Amino acid sequence: MHPALSIILFTTISGLGYGLAAVLGLGMLDPTAVPTKVAHFAALALISGGLLFSTLHLGNPQRAWRAFSQWRSSWLSREGVMAIVTFVPLCMGAYAAIFESRHLVVSGLIGAACAAVTVYCTSMIYASLKSVQAWHTPWTPACYLLFSAAGGLLLGVFFAAIAGAGGALMQMLALLLLAAAWAAKFRWRREMLAMRPLSTPESATGLGHIGQVKLFERPHVNENYLTREMGFKVARKHAEKLWRLAVLLGGMMPALLLVAMPAASGWLAVALAAAAVAAHFLGVLVERWLFFAEARHAVMNYYGG
Repeated sequence: MHPALSIILFTTISGLGYGLAAVLGLGMLDPTAVPTKVAHFAALALISGGLLFSTLHLGNPQRAWRAFSQWRSSWLSREGVMAIVTFVPLCMGAYAAIFESRHLVVSGLIGAACAAVTVYCTSMIYASLKSVQAWHTPWTPACYLLFSAAGGLLLGVFFAAIAGAGGALMQMLALLLLAAAWAAKFRWRREMLAMRPLSTPESATGLGHIGQVKLFERPHVNENYLTREMGFKVARKHAEKLWRLAVLLGGMMPALLLVAMPAASGWLAVALAAAAVAAHFLGVLVERWLFFAEARHAVMNYYGG
């Protein structure tokens, strides 16, 4: 599949935003601290920015509002509806924290739950596609949710460090969620590399009873939408290098920086937390690029893919 930059940025940035929103909704940061007030702005900005990036992939962005009408059958529509619904408790919690320096427990819990549901809907846009076998697995939503939670906790650790709070609980949870996210991704990738295609040229054409089906001539001489969007290929050796880079940046470096944080204080702790967030963000960008680049759409059976 073609790894569109807008979708990669959308899923990565909004995932961080919803993860941070869940951390704030659960009351894991001091609502009286100024950095917590900034964190509420940051969560809403990340979510809004991610959603804006998603519209860049549309052929007619001005018609994006029509996506909300198919919520009964479309995960894309459900994601859009949930994104709007989630803004209500998040904005209520942000108002209480920024202007009243207090945490709204009920609104926070609802906001955290809505954030999780929205990320789940995003993941199901891909996991529901039977035509992309690598995505059609329960590990896809598991990875999306765990990466969102891990990124949100890393941002929570960062804002706690700015406030001068210890944040030991969040640091421990961030380590656990990082390990869980990458363990799930390792499982997802192992299944993806080992899977045997359910859809083959033989099954797609219905000629398998005759023997092996080979493409005599491509359906189109020139490139078309399907070959551009569904026919992207990445060399195995390059994919392996990028995978190792994703694990290094997105998992190992943030974990090492978190382990070093208890021995640091002041601006050194802030710098370590900021470096952990930056490394994780870059690592997830690479991971998300591979998520699309390595996926194979069944329609490529008709194009010799």
